Amino acid sequence: MRILIALLALAASTVSVQAQNRWVTIENLTGVTMLEFNASNRDQRTWGRDWFGSEMLYSGQSVQFNIDDGSGYCLYDLRAVFVDGDEVTSMGFNVCEQSTATFR
Repeated sequence: MRILIALLALAASTVSVQAQNRWVTIENLTGVTMLEFNASNRDQRTWGRDWFGSEMLYSGQSVQFNIDDGSGYCLYDLRAVFVDGDEVTSMGFNVCEQSTATFR
């Protein structure tokens, strides 16, 4: 009986992690326009899609994305590319615990 209870508790905790919200607000406080934003789970080998598409994120603005890729991951690597050619990365951003990624 104890084993069954332990297994049910483990299953419930796994479901709650997988079902967590993966909405992230991206804030650009750099003084430079953000041209591209990428997010990939820790096991991806490429940056994947540009979440802005043909849009940009001006300094002082923010935007929200649901970066859930269906993998159940909480840790994502984030990359911002700016119009001046600079690139800023945030490795291991926990989207299950943090809801805002601020680039300064």
